[in-house]
Formats: sequence, C-alpha cells, structure tokens
Amino acid sequence: MARRINKAVELLAQGQPIYYVGVEDRGYAGGKAAAQTWADYITYEMEHGPFDVSRLLDFMRGLVDGGPTPSGHRTPAVIVTLPATGADEQSFRANSWMVSQVLATGVHGILLCHAESPG
Repeated sequence: MARRINKAVELLAQGQPIYYVGVEDRGYAGGKAAAQTWADYITYEMEHGPFDVSRLLDFMRGLVDGGPTPSGHRTPAVIVTLPATGADEQSFRANSWMVSQVLATGVHGILLCHAESPG
C-alpha cells in the first residue's frame, strides 16, 4: 500500500532516484492508459502546446479511472510545465492565474521552466 499520495515524494524521502515519462495523448484515453506507467511521475507538457485546462482535467479523470497504479497509488504523480514567462515577481504574478487553473485539476505539482531566484 502507498504511504504517500505522490510516489515521487515517497521515493525521494527514501533517498531513491525518480524517473518520469512524458505523455503524447493528453485526453481522457491517454490518462487512462498512463495510469499503469512504469514511471514515478508524469510530465504533462503545456509550455509548448495549447494551454487547455479542460483537456488536462479529462486526462486526470482518465488517470483515476485507469488506476490504481502498480505501486498502489491512486494515480501517478503529475507535474505540469507552464507557459508562464517573465523573470521578475510582477510578471509572474500577472501569470498566476495559470497556476490556479492547473492546480484545480488535481495535478501534483507545476514546473516553472523560466523561473529564476528572487532578487
């Protein structure tokens, strides 16, 4: 039985490496198929493609319906790349609506591809 919701966090807490896979089919059927992945987490690409939150929600529903995972988790962990740009706080705050929209679908985290250290 899984000890944490997120398998990647569970493995990192044990000092283990983690491995990911990207997905091609980003709709419901793709989520259902991806539920049985070998990977510790899934990267869902939204930086270089359409920012389609409805499709992401369908993918997440497919993951739930296709689960549980072989490791006993409800779904694989899902990390979404965002198209938010801007290297300063003001620019990112203007794009913060993307974070809210994506997290509301139930993903496990986001990857800010262009983030820089504050300062």
